Amino acid sequence: MLVTKKAPDFTSKAVLADGQIVEDFNLYENIGEKGAVLFFWPLDFTFVCPSEIIAFSKRVKDFKERGIQVIGCSIDSEFAHFAWRETPVEQGGIGRVEFPMVADLSKQIAKDYDVLFNEEVALRGSFLIDKDGTVRHAVINDLPLGRNIDEMIRMVDTMIFTNENGEVCPAGWNKGDEGMKDTTEGVAEYLSKNSDKL
Repeated sequence: MLVTKKAPDFTSKAVLADGQIVEDFNLYENIGEKGAVLFFWPLDFTFVCPSEIIAFSKRVKDFKERGIQVIGCSIDSEFAHFAWRETPVEQGGIGRVEFPMVADLSKQIAKDYDVLFNEEVALRGSFLIDKDGTVRHAVINDLPLGRNIDEMIRMVDTMIFTNENGEVCPAGWNKGDEGMKDTTEGVAEYLSKNSDKL
């Protein structure tokens, strides 16, 4: 389990948001002002994957407004990523997505993040990494289960809130909600006002 630990760094080939192919994309050099979301998908040109990738791409602006860089990764080559980006959505492609797509042909990155399934493909892993490189949140879905990108945005908001306010975020917390002081008194105060909403 990686939560609370340093995210394994890597340098690999990638296709950038502008379509440029680079040989040396480094995770730590591309963490945003407040952090990054690194997510894995099983394979290019498959089924659930394009829906997730397009959903992430459509929300890149929301992540960037929060100081978070989105980075995607699969075991495909940079050339497969590029070809998929160049394939129109109407033809089963993903279009020109707004985040870097990392190539993990050796499968080492997937292994390091413990998402490699049967030595073949990556499970749908999502990792929220803070600006210091620490994994703060992780979720791994089975192959047929698509993830909720809006929930990842909510988790980004909880991380930012706790970092900036020193309070914890209770169940169902959303941006703009009251936090909770992590004391016995803080819990009692919060629950006395909010337990009926839980």
